[in-house]
Amino acid sequence: QVQLVESGGGLVQAGGSLRLSCAASGGTFSNYAMGWFRSAPGKERELVAGISWRNGGTYYTNSMAGRVTISRDNAKNTLYLQMTSLKPEDTAVYYCNADPAGRVGVEGDYWGRGTQVTVSS
Repeated sequence: QVQLVESGGGLVQAGGSLRLSCAASGGTFSNYAMGWFRSAPGKERELVAGISWRNGGTYYTNSMAGRVTISRDNAKNTLYLQMTSLKPEDTAVYYCNADPAGRVGVEGDYWGRGTQVTVSS
């Protein structure tokens, strides 16, 4: 059973940085695509960034483009999201997602429980 466990969220001032991590287990991820989504109160869940586990190809949406970097550590089966220049509107629960079909930017079958990011003004 695939499990995704996020960490690294917290409270940060506007302009600050955070690095989120997602530890993946229970599967063979070499053909997966992974992604970070976020859900803010009153808003629909949206994709932030995606990555191919196989070749490291990345995809970013406009929501945080230029302020985030998605990466993965194959040896540790861990996904990262480095976030910089954070804004209060980035406040949301950030979720790790995995797609066994390897489709970058698509909501896959597996979700973590999320990690809260709160940006104060």
